[in-house]
Amino acid sequence: MDMDDKPRKVVRHIQPMGPRVLVRVLKDEERHESGLFLPPGAREKLAEALYGEIVEVARAGVGADEELGVNVSGVPCGARILFPKDEGTRVPWDDSLRLLEVARVLAVVEEVPLEETH
Repeated sequence: MDMDDKPRKVVRHIQPMGPRVLVRVLKDEERHESGLFLPPGAREKLAEALYGEIVEVARAGVGADEELGVNVSGVPCGARILFPKDEGTRVPWDDSLRLLEVARVLAVVEEVPLEETH
């Protein structure tokens, strides 16, 4: 076997185009509100929305201060969101990633430590 015939290891970077974001679906606890433990996948089937984190956003141009370009998605990278469970295009090599149109984002979720609430 020639050295050139070996499969190469690659890292893939997805750059959303248009008004889209790349979301990593965050797994919630495996316990249902009633206290029952649910098998993998069962909680997602019961839920109407999924919880996720924006890992990449659509960008335009290369600004002087921003090497990657300006975020044009309207949602900040790193934001936690809710989106309909049947929305988004699954990424073939990673089931936890989905490309989602920004218009399909239901809400941005702010996580505040319990001791900081009143």
